[in-house]
Amino acid sequence: MSDPLIRSFFDEATYTATYVVSDPETSACAIIDPVLDYNAASGRTDTRSADAVLDYVSTESLKVEWVLDTHVHADHLTAANYLKRETDGVTGIGNQVSVVQQAFSGIFNAGADFSCDGSQFDRLFAPDEEFAIGTLTVKTLHMPGHTPACVMYAVGDAVFVGDTLFMPDSGTARCDFPGGNARQLYRSIMRLFAMPDETRLFMCHDYKAPGRDSYVWESTVGEQRASNIHIGNGISEDDFVALREARDAELDMPMLILPAVQVNMRAGQLPPPEGNGTTYLKIPVNIL
Repeated sequence: MSDPLIRSFFDEATYTATYVVSDPETSACAIIDPVLDYNAASGRTDTRSADAVLDYVSTESLKVEWVLDTHVHADHLTAANYLKRETDGVTGIGNQVSVVQQAFSGIFNAGADFSCDGSQFDRLFAPDEEFAIGTLTVKTLHMPGHTPACVMYAVGDAVFVGDTLFMPDSGTARCDFPGGNARQLYRSIMRLFAMPDETRLFMCHDYKAPGRDSYVWESTVGEQRASNIHIGNGISEDDFVALREARDAELDMPMLILPAVQVNMRAGQLPPPEGNGTTYLKIPVNIL
């Protein structure tokens, strides 16, 4: 099996890496974790980040088969719905997304018309389910911990890890969102660490750790296992859980969590307009 061609796009405003993963034999591709730009001060969305991805797809004569999210992101809005409209790609996410929808539909009072069954997405992947990008086989790995629905996509020698891991000098994902669990995160990452050292890992975010001059978002299993500051060098499960929970207790909520989750649990669609024709994003007070 051949390895994929991978092109990354980094959005510094949200520190998010989006990937175009293409099959060199057929030019089929998937877009993973795309960004819909959002101005929190004005409430306006913009598609410039997604359009940069589309420009690349057009220039390289690629065919978008999939538009994938690794989880319901809390730090940026997904452009999955926009890219689906522009490319006819099929949206996909892990099938445990319904758990996240159930947790947040009440927080946002989403209403009886909002279905908590994942039906907003075209495809819900079961754990270890396989699908194809052209001639490439992709395996969906259920990796709960950061959220109950997190998945990674493994294709060839590459794994797209979502928020589960950051670069070794930045550590691991937080586990204090509804349904998050530090012990589950440890066990998920141990599954990842069982892969060959040379397996390439592609992060969804980088925050330029202190002492580093540039953003980077690619690592390997060997590097992470040896030197990740939270979970490397053979740390025990109990010690990791204690470290992670203590750190999470000091963290503020992500700046865009309230607009992001409302949109992302709808596969990138905005909430339906109200009676005056205007769409609103809700701000629940004193909940998170």
